[in-house]
Amino acid sequence: MNTLKLHWTKWLACGALALFALALGGCATPPALPQTAAPATDYLIGAGDTVNIVVWRNPEVSQAVPVRPDGKITTPLVEDLQASGKTSTELARDIEKALAKFIQQPVVTVIVTGFTGTYGEQIRVIGQAAKPQALAYRVDMSLMDVLIAVGGVTEFAAGNRASIIRHVDGKQQKFNVRLNDLIKDGDISANVPMRPGDVLVIPESFF
Repeated sequence: MNTLKLHWTKWLACGALALFALALGGCATPPALPQTAAPATDYLIGAGDTVNIVVWRNPEVSQAVPVRPDGKITTPLVEDLQASGKTSTELARDIEKALAKFIQQPVVTVIVTGFTGTYGEQIRVIGQAAKPQALAYRVDMSLMDVLIAVGGVTEFAAGNRASIIRHVDGKQQKFNVRLNDLIKDGDISANVPMRPGDVLVIPESFF
């Protein structure tokens, strides 16, 4: 009888430990963000950008124009030309081809003067940021740069439960970041690099 009771007690203890492990696994925080080098990419023009088009020896067709919400631009002699998703060099070559119907051997330079970028290049900040918004990605942009741009976090933010959602090898992954450690404690190790397309999620504290 005592042997049966001992086996029964051991079985209950093992079951309780298994349930506890499952509970811990369900509440586990996302993994820490890996310290990887930023991919080398050229800036892609996006809707909302401003592009300054300079046509050599033809000032009458040179001007600064906005990129419309549909991603296209309109300039003298060139109507509805796709600009979004292209580099400034690619857009310059496309404008040269369009102007070749009216100007002999046009030479075009495109300078981007207002930066928004394509949606895939932007960094979005949602939740308990002082000013949630989408930001144009800049080379070597860090988590601290993003926090400065959005004015920090609100008093209701659970900073150390924040996370970054990022696409890695075509798959969406979630990584834990420590905003409280960075902002309040000055822990520079919590200042991780950002990547184009990242989404920073700042949850609300429960208490």
